[in-house]
Amino acid sequence: MPSEIELILSGDKYAVVQFYKKYSPKILKYLSAKLPRHEDAQEIMQDTFLEALDELARFQGKSSLSTWLYTIAHNKLVDFYRRQKVRSLLLSQLPFLQIVAQEISEPEFQYEKNKIRDNIESTLHLLSAKYRRILKMHYVENMPIKEIAIELNLSFKATESLLYRARQDFKQKYAGE
Repeated sequence: MPSEIELILSGDKYAVVQFYKKYSPKILKYLSAKLPRHEDAQEIMQDTFLEALDELARFQGKSSLSTWLYTIAHNKLVDFYRRQKVRSLLLSQLPFLQIVAQEISEPEFQYEKNKIRDNIESTLHLLSAKYRRILKMHYVENMPIKEIAIELNLSFKATESLLYRARQDFKQKYAGE
């Protein structure tokens, strides 16, 4: 008889539903204890299962399936709090950023803005087409990583890695290294 994982990987929709019903209450309880809002716990739980299904073929069985799911949930939780920290930091700097934005609108800063824009454009042309495409999708078209992953036919993690490498290559080339 095929295992739970084999059934899911073969495309058995019933196995996917059973997998979700079996593990989602435990994962939700874990996340709810760590988050102030139930809605956030539910969203992270959904993301956990999407990633688990996306990465299930790579599951090697070195731990239990339950432990593997808790690890994914924990990593999603860490990412959530990291984003919250960045968001609160940006919001705390909002008055300063508004002043800077007003000053940059002054005519004497237009030359600098144009120069920076030209440097960014020329740096983008130094990147590979793959890096240039993912950077434009994420930063110009404001596409979320999930949508980019679908568009590029990559896993979520592979897309995050590709975006990270593209940013690193951009920074290096922009700095002239």
